Amino acid sequence: MSDIETAFTTALAEVEELPERPSNEDLLKLYALYKQATVGDAAGDRPGMMEFVKRAKYDAWALLEGTSQEDAMQAYVDTVEGLKAE
Repeated sequence: MSDIETAFTTALAEVEELPERPSNEDLLKLYALYKQATVGDAAGDRPGMMEFVKRAKYDAWALLEGTSQEDAMQAYVDTVEGLKAE
């Protein structure tokens, strides 16, 4: 396992142990970075207008199109570190 994969795995565990629940904006960012890091670019149809949460998640993930999985992992780690510092 590479250094970034190890740091990413650690960050996945640490996000569960944060003293406060992250804001919805931060949760959406973490979701999108996680999906980009583990799956790659968003695929499939965009959810319909009435599926607000699914649509927001899809849109956040789709904004990361073209971001490498390693870069998404690093951004996830950096985001978790920022949340821990708050």
